[in-house]
Amino acid sequence: MTSGNSNPSGTGTVHRLRRWTASVPHRVLTALQRTQAGLAVLAVAVGAGAGFGAIVFRWLIEGVTRVMTGHADYSSAGRAANPLVPWLGPYFVLLAPVVAGLVYGPLVYRYAREARGHGVPEVMYAVARQGGRIPPRVAVVKALASAVCIGGGGSVGREGPIVQIGSALGSTAGVVVRMSEERLRTLVACGAAGGIAATFNAPLAGVFFAMELILAEFTARTFGMVALSSVTASVIGRAVLGDRPFLHMPPMQVHHLASYALYVLLGLAAGVVGVVFTKVLYWIEDACDAVWRGPEWLRPAVGGVVLGLILLALPQMYGVGYPVLEKAVIGGYGIVFLLVLLVGKIVASSVTIGIGGSGGVFAPSLFVGAMLGSAWGQLFGIWAPGVTGPAASYALIGMGAVFAGAARAPITAVIITYELSGDYGLILPLMVAVAVATGISHALSRDTVYSAKLRRRGVDLERAGPPAITVGEAMEPPPDSLPPDATLGEGVDRLRRTRRSSVPLVDAAGQYQGVVGAMATTDALEAGTPLSCRLAELRNFPPAVQPGQELREVLALFTESDDGVLPVLDSTRGHLVGWLSQRAALLALIPADGSPRQP
Repeated sequence: MTSGNSNPSGTGTVHRLRRWTASVPHRVLTALQRTQAGLAVLAVAVGAGAGFGAIVFRWLIEGVTRVMTGHADYSSAGRAANPLVPWLGPYFVLLAPVVAGLVYGPLVYRYAREARGHGVPEVMYAVARQGGRIPPRVAVVKALASAVCIGGGGSVGREGPIVQIGSALGSTAGVVVRMSEERLRTLVACGAAGGIAATFNAPLAGVFFAMELILAEFTARTFGMVALSSVTASVIGRAVLGDRPFLHMPPMQVHHLASYALYVLLGLAAGVVGVVFTKVLYWIEDACDAVWRGPEWLRPAVGGVVLGLILLALPQMYGVGYPVLEKAVIGGYGIVFLLVLLVGKIVASSVTIGIGGSGGVFAPSLFVGAMLGSAWGQLFGIWAPGVTGPAASYALIGMGAVFAGAARAPITAVIITYELSGDYGLILPLMVAVAVATGISHALSRDTVYSAKLRRRGVDLERAGPPAITVGEAMEPPPDSLPPDATLGEGVDRLRRTRRSSVPLVDAAGQYQGVVGAMATTDALEAGTPLSCRLAELRNFPPAVQPGQELREVLALFTESDDGVLPVLDSTRGHLVGWLSQRAALLALIPADGSPRQP
């Protein structure tokens, strides 16, 4: 997520575009800024941009996949060799994620760290806390990084990235014409809707995804604009990619009333699986954070070795895996292997995100749901063949139900499943299963797969109202830093002279490299550590925060800091821009007159 103190436009691109708008007649610019007709024009333009962006993004993924594997989609190729390096046989998949990580790791680290991960939480944060402002570079970096990650074997989806790409386009358009925050948020939602619509050929799903997850509100005026954008993107996507449902299925319907009980039970199981998917995703990410101590730009390449081993064992996990999903829906796998694929996808997607990959979790949740539903239908087809009905119907409903359990977006779950299959005959059991899965998810977990990422950063989007005090307002200037290769003796001398509890480490490129506190140096001296010991061996990494975060949302992070300080980093460069101590936080909350302020 971007820093609240950073340049809203992100780069000079917006400034150049604004200079171009200076030549636009004032009356036209005013109409774009203030009238519904002007907003509609921009919504259509953003939808067109998102549609073309989705097309280019899909081509990028396919191009990288062909280079890395020699196939358009390696997940359905078995353990085939790459024709470009046939002597490696199937073992080339050990290298593909590593090579990909060497490309997108530095790209994301250097140009747009918001592009790391699954993307949708960053858009939700931008809409709720930053007035809809997303740096335009995010669209370019996210497209390139995610295409390389997925094409190189990353077991993630393309929907999260295209949401972030479309949203960045919408934000840039709104910032260029100097729109109000309310209208800017609408354009961000228009970009998100357009991305989903063009990617899935699902215009209704695009609208409800944007309204339910990005804006988290429904108004007639906003709905109209988002629908315009979604339709525009879908028309463009259909013109280039074709107009056909994502899944080709024969018409299905419920033949026995008793089968509704099986759909309810499937909803229960799907809700549990959706929550488990979320928990495992962040457990593995935490494990990767705990293990990794090297430079962040190298993390995807080194972690790619682990991902490569998973792909070697289970090549169906390579990339998004839509061919595997489609084969599972039509009954192409047995029950045991379906469960193997279910667990494998959860682990492979979590590892991809945990090592610093860039891609969405929307498609993995659909994949997991299809495996669960198909196994469910096959199992009960053996136990109660006269009641169960076709296993394919359970696979389709499992897709929507697991997504509902993970994302807790029931309307989107119902609509996306219907549009993917084009089959209205299953709408009633689908609604039942999705409702049950959503309820189970609420009962088992406070967070969704999207909100958990933000809450872990101290951001609670459920709290209404504008931010009162930000980290940027409360922070102090950072102490004088030392390089990581400074010695223990230098660290002790610096702490003694500055009378600080800790000193930050910053490398020659200005990148933050951790903190060395008085407690760590004292323990080292008592243990007989020589004064020539490098501070890099004693450092720790307290949770980093950003200037734009609300102070209230980061207070809990002090419990994770041994020295009672939180480094404040610029999100775009990773540079240390401030120092938030417990004392500074208290001073911000209790000003000179002694009256407490609402954080």
